[in-house]
Amino acid sequence: MLAPDQVGFADLNAALKAAGEETRLRILALLGEAELTVSDLTEILRQSQPRISRHLKLLAEAGLVARFREGAWAFFRLAEHGPAALAVKSLIARLDASDAVIARDRERLGEVRAARAAAAQAYFKAHAAEWDRIRALHVSDEAVEAEVRAALADKPFRSLLDLGTGTGRMLELLGPDLERGLGIDLSLDMLALARARLDRAGLKHCSVRQGDIYDLPLPRDSFDVVIIHQVLHYLDDGARAIREAARVLRPQGRLLVIDFAPHDLEFLREEHAHLRLGFAPETVTQWIEQAGLEAVGHRTLAPGKDGKIAVSLWVARDPRILMAGGTREVA
Repeated sequence: MLAPDQVGFADLNAALKAAGEETRLRILALLGEAELTVSDLTEILRQSQPRISRHLKLLAEAGLVARFREGAWAFFRLAEHGPAALAVKSLIARLDASDAVIARDRERLGEVRAARAAAAQAYFKAHAAEWDRIRALHVSDEAVEAEVRAALADKPFRSLLDLGTGTGRMLELLGPDLERGLGIDLSLDMLALARARLDRAGLKHCSVRQGDIYDLPLPRDSFDVVIIHQVLHYLDDGARAIREAARVLRPQGRLLVIDFAPHDLEFLREEHAHLRLGFAPETVTQWIEQAGLEAVGHRTLAPGKDGKIAVSLWVARDPRILMAGGTREVA
């Protein structure tokens, strides 16, 4: 039986055949730096769209590249699982960054990233006034982020799932200490903002995907920590979202929920699509317990002198324990 980091001869042979072509090797090197579309790769490599698509198809069939659809677009990145993918990723990491071909491709990648950042900044500027108006009503972002760090400080974690990631701030905040971070959001505009933020922060191990918070495209027991930050008040079924978050938590994993405490600012419902005007502590705690998690902490942060909305944080834990042989029991 192969060890987790070993590769069978046939699998490695197929992977090396797929990678062993100039354009495909350049594609793999680029996808090691960022998630890219066919259009991005066409612009960087100066090759036709059909040709790039054929190369990507071969790489995907070999298990070296993963494809994720967002609306009319499809993004590609290096595959994260499978020994062959890991072996090729190790080879890519050994490429000389000063090599003329690699350096030119990275320069053009920088131009693509700059265009993304400009588009994201234009969107942010167009909506900044309304976001600033809401932000001024509640506890400062700095105070909330300090509480997020404190809530997760009791033990290290390697993987993070941020549901309703928005601009990707939670990934940016916690990403430097992670091995893997993933953000899920339905909004293509928000995903563009998040992707630009992660590019700017150099967090290549963090990525974002379009997805439904009620039906995550992820296997059970996938993440050490799941965060639902300022999302529940937009949802018509917060309990269902928490159940789905619990499904992808690993044994002993933690769920962190941050949202508004109860308030009476009706304009947020009328003008900003808030379905719920905050949550009583017992409401979210009940949802957590119904999802099979253990509620281990709750705290409410009062707004400043000019604010009107308090912010609450709930921390929950998956009570399962991994036993020898992979069996689990409830703590």
